[in-house]
Amino acid sequence: MAFQNIFLLIFAPFIGSFLGLLILRLPTGRDIVFGRSICDSCGVQLAARDLIPLASWLVLRGKCRSCGAAIGWLAPALELAAFGIAFWAVLVLPSDGALPWIGAALGWTLLTLALIDARHFLLPDVLTLPLIPAGLLVTWWGDQNTVGPGLLLHHLAGVLIGFGGLYGIGWVYKRLRGREGLGVGDAKLMAAAGAWVGWAGLGSVMLWAALPALVATVIWGRMRGTLSASMAVPFGTFLAFGFWLTWLYGPLGF
Repeated sequence: MAFQNIFLLIFAPFIGSFLGLLILRLPTGRDIVFGRSICDSCGVQLAARDLIPLASWLVLRGKCRSCGAAIGWLAPALELAAFGIAFWAVLVLPSDGALPWIGAALGWTLLTLALIDARHFLLPDVLTLPLIPAGLLVTWWGDQNTVGPGLLLHHLAGVLIGFGGLYGIGWVYKRLRGREGLGVGDAKLMAAAGAWVGWAGLGSVMLWAALPALVATVIWGRMRGTLSASMAVPFGTFLAFGFWLTWLYGPLGF
């Protein structure tokens, strides 16, 4: 394994810690750049020894050093997930260049969006919109290096079709049902997917998203005893999943 990929795997859990910060603070407008890590229960500022990924949580047995309040599973779960995404990228993508790092960064961003949407039915523009120029830049770089997901024009078309298609579906749904069905955030995320996978990959993104969303909705609805056509679903969570798989493996063969 190339040295840069070993470093990526070591670095990944620290990114997972930062993702937890984004997930907790972005939806509430709390400071991310300059805000220090504190215990949410007692407000004590956490020391560096309390912020070592996984190790600190295990040593402290999942509790605050100061007040003993439970820290919860989100932090260690995200640290493991960030490592898993990096490992997945290293396994699937060519390991002798920048693609594993690019793939990991994309996966980390999509994981953050997926969890924020699952918790708050929100896809923050500050994460979604930069994915569009980033995807086009990666596409252009790939064309220059004879690797990557495809031609730039196809991906520009993907941005327009991705946004327009999902926005149009949401608009029609609202006209017919009188309520929101798909948010503009979903359309923006689909536009970002188009930037990364091109217009030809959008169908695969939707298929990868729709099937798990349907299964999860049925299971969750039956568990709660509230399965209905009006049940709210964080579709962006599933779009992020379809986006990631399609970029990694390419469009499905229909």
